[in-house]
Amino acid sequence: MTRSFHFSTSLLIKAIAVWLGISTIGLLIVALVGAPPNTRAVLLMGAGLVVFWVLIGGILTLRLRDRIRTRVLAIKLDWRIKFVLFATTLALIEEAITTTMTNLAPVFGVPLGAAYITASANYLDVVCLHSVVVFIPMFIAWSFLLQRYSFNPNSVLLLFGITGITGEAMFGGPQAFAEFGLWIFVYGLMVYLPAYTLPNDRGAKSPRWWHYVLAVFFPVVLSAPVAMIISTLHPIPIHFPPILPGT
Repeated sequence: MTRSFHFSTSLLIKAIAVWLGISTIGLLIVALVGAPPNTRAVLLMGAGLVVFWVLIGGILTLRLRDRIRTRVLAIKLDWRIKFVLFATTLALIEEAITTTMTNLAPVFGVPLGAAYITASANYLDVVCLHSVVVFIPMFIAWSFLLQRYSFNPNSVLLLFGITGITGEAMFGGPQAFAEFGLWIFVYGLMVYLPAYTLPNDRGAKSPRWWHYVLAVFFPVVLSAPVAMIISTLHPIPIHFPPILPGT
């Protein structure tokens, strides 16, 4: 049963990857053929994120995961702390890519701020006041879940990806559900490798079906107070003007 479930999650991840590749190629064709300048720039930024974070990052993750696991396990530090630090590092790398894409707006043919995929062009502002600062409680939530339950790394990728879709929909609207392939990997790759490097003898038990539901929403609950504090101290959701339809 467990082996069959793990096979199913692996197959689902591959299917989502294929869909993301097909949809990204389709959007690139739209961007290059007839999209308005700002829309074209946003689509190219999104494609850049897919190439550098999902494609290159995903390939490196698969090729190096066993070597990285050996080195992480050798570090004399509590595995829960290592998990949070590792996931935070990957989130910082992902946001470095997205912020770079935003700053490449002139390369994509529009002024800086006319098109964007981050809340700001300032990396420290993005990670400290918008994104990673809110992700850290989510990673802490997952360290707690993984202490108790032996979620497979593929399941962790999918579940945190679903959490990411939920968060993006809450912030940016229901169109995030149409972008599910992107968000599954944007968020999922932050936690897949940290989950893969966990010790097998940590005393975790097999999760039941309701634990999978809990794993989607518990990180959101734990991050909500931090998000509220940040939004109070820094009540600027986006530092750019809205991207109007048809521009």
